[in-house]
Amino acid sequence: MKAIIGRKIGTTSLMQADGAIQAVTLVQAAPNVVTQVKSVENDGYLAVQLGLGENPRPAKPQAGHAKANTAPRRLAEFRTDETVSVGDTVSVTNFELGDKVKVTGLSKGKGFAGTIKRHNFHRGPKTHGSRNYRKPGSIGSMYPQKVFKGKKMAGRMGGGQVTVRNLKVALVDAEHDLIGLTGAIPGPAKSIVRIQEI
Repeated sequence: MKAIIGRKIGTTSLMQADGAIQAVTLVQAAPNVVTQVKSVENDGYLAVQLGLGENPRPAKPQAGHAKANTAPRRLAEFRTDETVSVGDTVSVTNFELGDKVKVTGLSKGKGFAGTIKRHNFHRGPKTHGSRNYRKPGSIGSMYPQKVFKGKKMAGRMGGGQVTVRNLKVALVDAEHDLIGLTGAIPGPAKSIVRIQEI
């Protein structure tokens, strides 16, 4: 099964065989434990639930749910039809160099941002007495005499779930539980990400 939960470490670069430099993001993915296997008969779909780490003081619902004699800190579910059983472990050795994966995580929260930063609006002119530098402009004053839902305006930016696809596995280090992915992945350092083969 080529899916795992890991913790983003940061970015570095690797030298390819032809001398080119490749930007790589490192993810530390300790072996995950299969905590639940969902079936069509019981749940209506096929999926596998993985757990990362161990919670020393789990709440009773989490302790009762963890049928693999462990209460993980993080849980994630992956849609797959692979045949695994509760208690199995998944590690970075399941991945191979060149595998195409998608990575899901929470993007960096930027707080309250204006329309220029949040939606790439242009600023207004800075000449002829115009004071409309970073304002959003008209938002529906005459027609339609209301503001449409979904109008691009200032507001909270970032801090949402983001999925990046078509990344390649560039490094697999089983000794240190590291996996290197080409390019950038969402979230700050130390954030939890989900990696799954496409």
